[in-house]
Amino acid sequence: MSFFTIGHRGVMAAEPENTLRSFLRAEREGLDGIELDLHLSKDGELVVMHDETLDRTTDGSGPIAEQELKQLKRLDAGRGERIPTFGEVLDAVGPNLPIQAEIKDVAAARSLAKVLTERQLLGRVSVLSFHESALIEIHDLLPEARTVLVAGASAHRDTFVGRAQKAGASLVSVDLRQLNRAIVDKCAAAGIDVMAWTVNDERDLALARALGLVGCVTDEPGMKGLVEATL
Repeated sequence: MSFFTIGHRGVMAAEPENTLRSFLRAEREGLDGIELDLHLSKDGELVVMHDETLDRTTDGSGPIAEQELKQLKRLDAGRGERIPTFGEVLDAVGPNLPIQAEIKDVAAARSLAKVLTERQLLGRVSVLSFHESALIEIHDLLPEARTVLVAGASAHRDTFVGRAQKAGASLVSVDLRQLNRAIVDKCAAAGIDVMAWTVNDERDLALARALGLVGCVTDEPGMKGLVEATL
C-alpha cells in the first residue's frame, strides 16, 4: 500500500481508547491496522492501557502494576468497556489485522515475546517502544520480530538512527510536529522508513505526504477515507 493508516489506541477520537470497542471500530472503518499499549498487571498479565496509572481512563486509581487482573477487570474503561488483555484483543479483531503493540512498561517485553512466539504472530505484530532497551530485548529474543522505535524530540539527535539500528528497527514512528526532511533523509540513507503520529486531519496528511512518510497513526475513524480521497 502507498500510505498506511493505523488506528491510535483504536480510534480514540470516537471511542474509549484501548478498548475492544475502539479496536473493533477501527477495523470496521477500514484502517490498515491498530496500535495499542501494553503494561503488566501485578500478576503478570499483558493488559492494554496507555498510562501507567488507572486514573485518566478508568474509574479506578493508582498504578496498574499494583493491581491483579481480576481487580482491573472490575473497572469501567469508558462506556462500560473493560480493560482488555492483549490476548482478548487478538481474539476480538480479525486474524489478519496488523497490530502495532507498544511496550510502555519495559518489563512487559519478555511476556510479549512469549505471546508472539506461542501464537505465531511475528508476521502480524510489530513491537514499538520509546525504550530501545525493550526493543533490544525483543530483538535478542526474537531476531525476526519487527521492531519500531518511537520518538518525539529525540529524533533530532545525532544518535537517533543508531538507536533504531541497534534495536533492529527498519521503521520508526515520530511525532509529526518534530519531523523534518533532514530526519527523514537520514533514516532513508540507513534503510529506515518513517511514519508519524498523530495525523488527524487533511493538513497533517498533506505534511506527512510531503515528507515522504510511509504511513501514520491516527485518532480519527475517517482517516482511511481521507487518504483514499486525496490520492
